[in-house]
Amino acid sequence: MKHFADLINALESTNKTNAKIDAIIDYLERAPDEDKVWFIALFTGKRPKRNVNTNYMKEWALEITKLPFWLFQESYSSVGDLGETLSLILPPPNEKIDRTLSQWMLEIIDLKGKTDAEKKNFVLNSWNGLDYTERLIFNKLLGGSFRIGVSDKTLINALTKFSNQESSTLTHSLMGKWQPDEISFKELISAEKINPDNSKPYPFCLAYPLEKELEELGDPDEWQIEYKWDGIRGQIIKRNDEVFIWSRGEELITEQFPEITETIKQMNGNFVLDGEILAVKDSKVLNFNELQKRLNRKTLTKKMLSEIPIEVFVYDLLELENNDLREKPIAARRAMLEELLLNEDPENIKLSQIIDFENWNELNEIRENSREINSEGLMLKQKKSPYHSGRKKGDWWKWKINPLTIDAVLIYAQKGSGRRSAYYTDYTFAVKKGDSLVTIAKAYSGLTDKEIMEVSKFVNKNAIEKFGPVRTVKAELVFEIAFEGIGFSNRHKSGVALRFPRIVRWRKDKTADEIDDLEEIKKLIQ
Repeated sequence: MKHFADLINALESTNKTNAKIDAIIDYLERAPDEDKVWFIALFTGKRPKRNVNTNYMKEWALEITKLPFWLFQESYSSVGDLGETLSLILPPPNEKIDRTLSQWMLEIIDLKGKTDAEKKNFVLNSWNGLDYTERLIFNKLLGGSFRIGVSDKTLINALTKFSNQESSTLTHSLMGKWQPDEISFKELISAEKINPDNSKPYPFCLAYPLEKELEELGDPDEWQIEYKWDGIRGQIIKRNDEVFIWSRGEELITEQFPEITETIKQMNGNFVLDGEILAVKDSKVLNFNELQKRLNRKTLTKKMLSEIPIEVFVYDLLELENNDLREKPIAARRAMLEELLLNEDPENIKLSQIIDFENWNELNEIRENSREINSEGLMLKQKKSPYHSGRKKGDWWKWKINPLTIDAVLIYAQKGSGRRSAYYTDYTFAVKKGDSLVTIAKAYSGLTDKEIMEVSKFVNKNAIEKFGPVRTVKAELVFEIAFEGIGFSNRHKSGVALRFPRIVRWRKDKTADEIDDLEEIKKLIQ
């Protein structure tokens, strides 16, 4: 665990990408192979399920420290992270436990099925043998909240530098259905097990936001233009009569879309499709909020399947009969995709529409009207481009319509975590509903460090009530909130939900009397 703790310290102490890469390589050179596999698993989101209730962890820590509950709550509010708070309040260890990361992970996994008394004994003994940093990591692993600020790209770059493998090969190898206790570091890093796994997805090809004038792209005839949809990007895999659906977030979501799975099973051959999973009814793409109602449910009723039918708008063919097509130009892949779907004609698998246009000016008008069909804008793909792993500037561009905006007032604030744990960075906003206010969105980004400090000072001076770490404040600070979409929702008091809300600017020129009204906001819903 010590090597892993040193790594976490090094990563947390710098914002420089090269320094993070160097720290990862240093760890890989020192750690045993079993730990390296677990390191990759943890940094790619393969965390074990939480086997210890975090409320029990709080109770046990209070038993040891004899702290009053109110003091613990104040400490937790100040720190902003439970695992860190527990590590700080616990007394120094009386002994030293020296186990590897993989040994700790296996013991944590083995807690499943243990009694609460056995779990308590394990946790207390562990706390008594770990220093602060090791204890913090242990708490996060135990509580299922292990997250470190290292991007997938940084991790891949470090592994590429360490192993001398191609980044695309490594990215491919790390995706899919591998488990850290079933694969060796050598097998994982050398991608030895890519082909045997029928479920293995390809790294997604991603687009950059358009950052140049359309005329700079050259001849319009060299570009394939499609609508950009706000659904779930997915790879649909059919190999050897098995069907798998992967989200862009590397989640296996096959069971959430049984009608798509059944359709794909009925199709002939083996293939890998890339497309957008959407809620579509009566040939109209529904708001993302409708699609969201179907996600992460253990049971999908016949009523839900009927009320929120699903279609996939397919725009790429990555593999056909075990042949990797990604190096072929998109124009060739599209032709093969059209032939595949023409021969099969699946009812809920549709070809993504290619937009016909004469010139760049006409395309701009099409983009401006895309919200009318619940589209986010346009995708611009160079016809000669291969299917890259990740992003490559120049071949694929996303050209989104300008976001919707409203003016709302800050009514709740909560402190952040990590380096922002001393400041209020988690905000809840409200709009008018008659003579009262109703919450409509939470936002965490969009302010400068200086503005965050200003808001924090305001919260400290103008807090009315507190509920644990949350502060209710005077409704005085007005902010412009941008969002990509809006839909009706029973989950929110306002009855609406905003898609990707974020702060655009602090409206110091406006008062709370000038914020938007809920009934007017509802008129934005298509």
